[in-house]
Order: sequence, then structure tokens, then C-alpha cells
Amino acid sequence: MIKNSDFKICFSVMTVLTILVGLFQSWGIALSMLNLCLISAVMAMGVNIQWGFAGLINFGVMGFLAIGGLATVLISVPPVPEAWSAGGIGILISGLFLLAVVFSVLIINKKIPNHKYKNYFIFLIIILSIPLLKFIAGPSISKIESINAATSGFLGGANLPIIFSWFVGAILCALVAFVVGKVCLGLRSDYLAISTLLVSGIIITIVKHEEWLSRGVKNVIGLKRPVPYEVDLQNSEWFIKLVEFFNSSKLSNILDPDEKISLLNQLVITSSSVFVKLCFSLIFLVVVITILYFSEKALNSPWGRMMRAIRDNEEAAKAMGKNVVKQHLFIFMLGSAIIGFAGAMLVTYDGLFTPSSYQPLRYTFFNMGNGPIRRNR
Repeated sequence: MIKNSDFKICFSVMTVLTILVGLFQSWGIALSMLNLCLISAVMAMGVNIQWGFAGLINFGVMGFLAIGGLATVLISVPPVPEAWSAGGIGILISGLFLLAVVFSVLIINKKIPNHKYKNYFIFLIIILSIPLLKFIAGPSISKIESINAATSGFLGGANLPIIFSWFVGAILCALVAFVVGKVCLGLRSDYLAISTLLVSGIIITIVKHEEWLSRGVKNVIGLKRPVPYEVDLQNSEWFIKLVEFFNSSKLSNILDPDEKISLLNQLVITSSSVFVKLCFSLIFLVVVITILYFSEKALNSPWGRMMRAIRDNEEAAKAMGKNVVKQHLFIFMLGSAIIGFAGAMLVTYDGLFTPSSYQPLRYTFFNMGNGPIRRNR
């Protein structure tokens, strides 16, 4: 197990290296590195809750990141009226049909628990619903994707603040994790890892190819920000004066007015990028500290001790009356929600949603190796 002194040394080295990048390259690059590290820290804490607290190996990290990223599109992007007029009704009807199929399966599973033909009947319902769903949604999807395909071609979103999408992404990931957990958490170790990796591939495939929902590989650009835009800062009088104040010694050495104005403009452009990244850093730091605080509280609480007991000896925990299945499902949902939250943060920081960048194993092993399991460090 890694000692506390080793953690301090690692963080000190990383801090020094980041400062050196800022001094010898640019502070914009240094802050970009810091922001990606903070987002990765949130991802790693989500994975650690699943693997470290409960021993659940989740190789489907990238799938939940994609769901979190998709949430930013569904929440923050303005709706496309032409697309809704062309095929919105058909999509809503197909959604209601899909819900009806799901509820039918749940009711059959609950009302006929021990019938020998139950599974065959459920399988028949699912198989028959696929062509019916395609028949209902297919024409609407074609119409939506043909509306300004180069710039739009999808339904858009709800045009709400993008910060709200972070929480929606967490909720969506928790719901998906509930479904996945009901199916996969009966497996253990390498089988659970393989099944979650498969689920991740399915999610990413859907996000890539359902252009009416996410524009697919065409990407969604120009997403909203919770911080100012560089162009707005460059045209703000208060920001120009602030840059001039912090660089007064450098500007005072230049006598030529035109050269001074040119240098000031360059400083304003550079400083605007640094200011935006610094604003992101402050927001991400608040998120990291908040999640870390509650993770530590949970780890040292009676619930955390119960989870460690389940992880270390599941049979003994069952003998003591603990509902192991329920606790595993809850912690799988909780960890996935945090991963989805990080996915929404990442897309917000990038300012665009690129489904093709979600590779099934990308970040997965990085986050599993990002510090030891069982602790929030």
C-alpha cells in the first residue's frame, strides 16, 4: 500500500512540473493540464467508489462518459424547430412504444415469476418490438437527419444552462447503471469486467450512429459555457484595464504608442485564454473537493465499514443480514453517476461533443491506475 509520504512526493513533483510548464511554455498549457487532471480525478473517484469500496470492476467507464457528454447536448443545445416539425411526433410516439414494451416485460416478469414459458414470451415480445419500433421511428429519423444535414440534422436540446446538464448526466448514468447492474452484477471479477466493457461498446455505438439524437460522427460544436468567452473578455473594458494593470511595468518600457497598443492587444488575447481556463479550474476544483469530502465521509461512516465488510467477505456479510445485492447495485449506480458527471464536465470544457473520440478502453485503465484502490487519494 502506498504511504502518505509517497502521495505528498507525487503531488509535489506534479505541482512543480506544472509550474515549470507555465513558466517555460505558457500558463494556458499548464492550466489545460490542470483542468484535465481535475476532470480525471472526478472520473477516478467514481471508479474508486465501485472498485475500491465494493470490489466491482467496471470496464465500461467510457460508455458512462459518453452518456454524460450526451447530456450536455440534450440539455444545453437549442432545439431545432424544423427537425421537430419534420419528425418530432414520430420520435415521441416511438419513445412511448418503447416504454410500453419495457413495462410489459416488467409486468410479465413480476406477475408470472415461475412459469416455464415466461422467458420465451419475453423474448418474443422483444423480437417483435424491434421491427415495429423501426417502422414507427424510421421515417421520422430520416426526415430529421435530412434537415440541414451539414449544420444540424438532429433534434437539438432543451436550451438550458450547461451546468444543469452535469447533474442530468449523473442521473442518466445512474439510471443506465441500474439497468446494467440488474443484468451484470450477478457476475464477478473478469466476467463482470467483460460484460461492462460490452455495455460500453453498445452505448458508444448508439451515440455514434443515432445522428438524430447526437449528430453522430458529425459532432456538436459551439456548446455553452459556464464561464465567459475569450472574445467577450477581449472587448470588455474592465478586462483590458485589468491586463494593463498587471502588465504595467512591461508596457511602461515601450515608448512607441502603436507598439504599446499592439503589445497590449497581444497580452489581452493571451490573458483572456488564461482567465477562461482559470475559471474552469476554480469550478472543477470545487467539484473535486466536494466529491472528495463526501467520499471520505462515506468511507469512514458505518455504511463505508459495511461496504468494506461486503468487499472483504461477502458470505460473512450475508450471514450478518446485509443485503449484498442491493448495496452492490447502489454503489454501482453511485460510481457511474460520478463518472457521468465527469463526462459532462469534459465535454463542457472542450466545448464540443465528438462521439468518435470515445474509445471503449480510453481512460478506463488510466483511472483504475490513478492511485490505489480502497482510498480516496
